[in-house]
Amino acid sequence: MNTMKQIFATCLFCTLVFATSFCKQKKEEDKGYIVQVGQQAPDFELTTTEGKTFRLAEQRGKVVMLQFTASWCGVCRKEMPHIENEIWLPLKEKDFVLVGIDRDEPLNVVRGFAEKMKITYPLAPDSAARVFGLYAKKEAGITRNVIIDREGKIVFLTRLYDVEEFNKMKEVINSLISKP
Repeated sequence: MNTMKQIFATCLFCTLVFATSFCKQKKEEDKGYIVQVGQQAPDFELTTTEGKTFRLAEQRGKVVMLQFTASWCGVCRKEMPHIENEIWLPLKEKDFVLVGIDRDEPLNVVRGFAEKMKITYPLAPDSAARVFGLYAKKEAGITRNVIIDREGKIVFLTRLYDVEEFNKMKEVINSLISKP
């Protein structure tokens, strides 16, 4: 009987380990990314609302934050003031680059969105979600942030706005900036 209890306990333990692992993996998959931490960030080029060309490849040597957003996204509107005040304003004079990539909206809407949100970091329209599709499944939602190190590798991915995850992202950015 004792052996049966040990077998049952071992099976239960293995089932719990598998279920926990599966749920964690499923949670990561649910974020909708097609890129992963540690991989080279896909290169792209966009034109900002100010008419400047942004090329990811030209940002090597700097820490980069890509913020995927849209005016119709309520979670984006909640997160953007935090990005502006807690990340952009304190770091914009350092080796740090931030660009908001606005999904599927025309230039005039993106400009109005930036004004309404009172953000000063650059925004760039992403027509047909072309750049978004390099990083996430086209049907996946926003808001999401991609942190890229000085060598162009992805080091952190977020989805939606979660205070704990946002604070972890800030720690990662500050850590990367403090390294020469």
